[in-house]
Amino acid sequence: MLTGGSGFLGARVRERLEAAGAAEVVVVRRRDYDLTEPSAVAHAYEAALPDIVVHLAAEVGGIGANRANPGRYFYANMAMGLHLIEEARRRAIGKFVQVGTVCSYPKFTPVPFSEDELWNGYPEETNAPYGIAKKALLVMLQAYREQYGLNGVYLMPVNLYGPGDNFDPQTSHVIPALIRKCEEARLAGAGEVICWGTGSASREFLYVDDCAEAIVAATSLFDGPEPVNVGSSSEISIRDLTELIARLTGFDGELAWDDTKPDGQPRRCLNTTRAKDRFGFQASTPLEEGLRATIDWWREHAPAETGAGRGASRA
Repeated sequence: MLTGGSGFLGARVRERLEAAGAAEVVVVRRRDYDLTEPSAVAHAYEAALPDIVVHLAAEVGGIGANRANPGRYFYANMAMGLHLIEEARRRAIGKFVQVGTVCSYPKFTPVPFSEDELWNGYPEETNAPYGIAKKALLVMLQAYREQYGLNGVYLMPVNLYGPGDNFDPQTSHVIPALIRKCEEARLAGAGEVICWGTGSASREFLYVDDCAEAIVAATSLFDGPEPVNVGSSSEISIRDLTELIARLTGFDGELAWDDTKPDGQPRRCLNTTRAKDRFGFQASTPLEEGLRATIDWWREHAPAETGAGRGASRA
């Protein structure tokens, strides 16, 4: 049973689970089951009769969306995981794979982030409710393993990107937001793009197909209680990322920084040794290659009203 299996990451995970030999992958969709409700979770299990559950479904967005929805993001993510894990225990499911988030780390975690640092401080404030809700599910899985023998594993992917990402200006993460801004500015002949923050924060990004490979590998090969980072181990400042996206889209105007907007967590870069050791995962897609593929996808699929869709002029 795969929650979130029709989404940006989930569709790739489904393809790879099937390619790896899963007899059947049952996708649980939001339109059919409200996973924040225990009765809906029970009905989903009854319909799927799973041996393994991979829980990807989440409510999440960029800094702006996190600031606007702290209560909703805490409740939805906590409730979905809580009910799914409890129902897995009740039904003696063979394995439960929980996908967490890098947002669970403390705000000032030493770089590169080691899983051993997870509890050494409070998360960055703008995404703390989301990050703490996800981190609580790690504790739940560890407690259920100890008391009930539930084989639950917990993965912490870094920021994802790739073709099919969310480009909504209200809820998108930094890469799709910047691609859309730069592409629309280029097509409109604008001389400036306004970027959030100072550009000094850094991030690590993982191509969505690489993340899907990691999840499938962990589902097959990993059975331990400890959390595992999933990333590329490559750090870039937001300023450098923005300049790279501007170059790749062909926008040659000014990049102006609005320092009244938050930077978010100062730095993010993961130590991914544990993923390699436990289930052999190592990211393979270079950032520039992944960005080109994402830009190409947006140019092909952008809504016509943005001026960036199919048939729009190219750099």
